[in-house]
Amino acid sequence: MKIGLISDIHGNRIALEAVLADMPAVDKLLCAGDVVGYNPWSGACVDELRERAVPTVMGNHDAAVVEETPFRFNSMAKAGVEHALEQLSAEQLEWLAALPEERLECDGRVKLVHGHPDDPDRYTRYTRPAEFSPRLLDDEDVLVLGHTHVQHVERYGEGFVINPGSVGQPRDGDPRAAYAVVDLEAMIAETYRVEYDIGHVRDAVSAAGLPKQIGSRLERGK
Repeated sequence: MKIGLISDIHGNRIALEAVLADMPAVDKLLCAGDVVGYNPWSGACVDELRERAVPTVMGNHDAAVVEETPFRFNSMAKAGVEHALEQLSAEQLEWLAALPEERLECDGRVKLVHGHPDDPDRYTRYTRPAEFSPRLLDDEDVLVLGHTHVQHVERYGEGFVINPGSVGQPRDGDPRAAYAVVDLEAMIAETYRVEYDIGHVRDAVSAAGLPKQIGSRLERGK
């Protein structure tokens, strides 16, 4: 079985469309949260995942929209949450509110979370060995997490801890949209990047009245 992994879409419909068009054939698609926020198309991104019945966990921006409490966010993140609240329908909000913080998929072989398995708001960085360690793995073969917007794969014995990177707002210096594919039979994880029309997104951010930095930072992958 091959599974496609995405995370941190953040309302970037253009990047999501590019990722879905570029992704090799997979048997299942999973999303590690933060479907909404920052960019102008939160509703379209929610609908894409709903229509595809993509198993998804709740990210911190998803939770902020549902709970209407973006109090810990910077001005860009806060503006993205407020814009999403204005745009999302009751049905779309209901879908977000029902997202769990953790999912077990593929007969329990894959665990899906947003941040750290013990705390969805905690950033788990591979540059911090104490956080990105074999202790993250439980009984599953693959742990999938997002939140940092930094693409990385770490193998531990026969298993993986993998962050597919961000679809809609990469922060690892590469502006291309990020995703990953895991072959559960061969136990091979591959990371991918795909270019998309960042200029289109930048212009749409400005037209929506969102902070211009949201669009300009996409060009730097920061």
